[in-house]
Amino acid sequence: MAEVVFDKVGKTYPDGTTAVSGLDLDISDGEFMVLVGPSGCGKTTALRMAAGLEDITAGAIRIGERVVNHVPSRDRDIAMVFQSYALYPHLSVYENMAFGLKVKKMPKAEIERRVGYAADVLGLEPFLKRKPRALSGGQRQRVAMGRAIVREPQAFLMDEPLSNLDAKLRVQMRAEVSRLQRDLGVTTIYVTHDQVEAMTMGDRVAVMRKGELQQVADPQTLYDRPVNLFVAGFIGSPAMNMLEATVESQNGGIALALGDQRILLDAEAVAQRPALADHVGRPVILGIRPEDLEDAALVPDTPADRRLKGNVELREALGSELHVHFSVPGVSEAATDEVQELAKDTGDERTQATGAAGALLVGRFNARADVREGEPVEAAVDTRALHFFEPDTGLGIYDHVEKGGTT
Repeated sequence: MAEVVFDKVGKTYPDGTTAVSGLDLDISDGEFMVLVGPSGCGKTTALRMAAGLEDITAGAIRIGERVVNHVPSRDRDIAMVFQSYALYPHLSVYENMAFGLKVKKMPKAEIERRVGYAADVLGLEPFLKRKPRALSGGQRQRVAMGRAIVREPQAFLMDEPLSNLDAKLRVQMRAEVSRLQRDLGVTTIYVTHDQVEAMTMGDRVAVMRKGELQQVADPQTLYDRPVNLFVAGFIGSPAMNMLEATVESQNGGIALALGDQRILLDAEAVAQRPALADHVGRPVILGIRPEDLEDAALVPDTPADRRLKGNVELREALGSELHVHFSVPGVSEAATDEVQELAKDTGDERTQATGAAGALLVGRFNARADVREGEPVEAAVDTRALHFFEPDTGLGIYDHVEKGGTT
């Protein structure tokens, strides 16, 4: 086991395309680090550079105490698990798992020990004599994991290993991979485009965009204090609502003007983000997560100045909750370059309401909410959980305007 360090690592292809730029990332010994971001953000390229499958054009990568820039992949003491299982169809499960050890001419007894151990922890013992075609997708992925485990490497590198599985099996395998990593304690770098996967699996999560690291932090910090609009919009499902607002002073407190509606922040919200006081009279981008909106009829004690009035456009019943899409007249959705690029990067196809209809918000209401399409609705806003961003830079507003990294 060993730490893995990216020190100002870059990758530029001969045609001038830069896939990764100035990547600084330290993965601790035994840590489960997830690289997440939209397609083309550079996360897989970073992983392939660590594996020795892509040449580095700038910086250095260290595995343990060794700089591995020019070390062949086979000599880096890492094991990679790919999106495709890459199993030999003519070999049994046992033979697939043992293949790399046989190539290294490892003693037969040691091969049997390692394969037996991996089969035990992965629940593959009943299938050791089967060929891959006789296995389910989840079982094949376990074999691919077993082939990595038997090598007893310093680090695991995993490139979207669960993306070929169906939704139910992915949830099951997420839990199994996390448990396995904890039990083995091997440093792991895991690449995914699925932010739910990233949030549920990683000790820390590194969010990438256009080849650059946006923020690296534990999942809860990413959720509570996103460094910029991209991280805020990428983390969370459904995506954060982003609105144009103006900060105002009201009776000694701070309020947000949204068209002809006002939301008064409670004292806790102001205390958490003291930099808002410097933005009085200035526009900001207001971020409201869907889970921080609730049918006001279910929380009748919510003051009128912490509610948004709108009209229900769509009601999606999910059993445990309702996703309520409602328009708020006179309010504008944030339309900065950053927000538009975020929608493109993340593939957000949410309908953009325009004109008199105002902004279209999504709320995650309690399943007991009695709301109907085409009727008015009042949404209670949890002002303690609101997010604020600079319109020009897209950076978060907290104690100060964030300059990058964790908060």
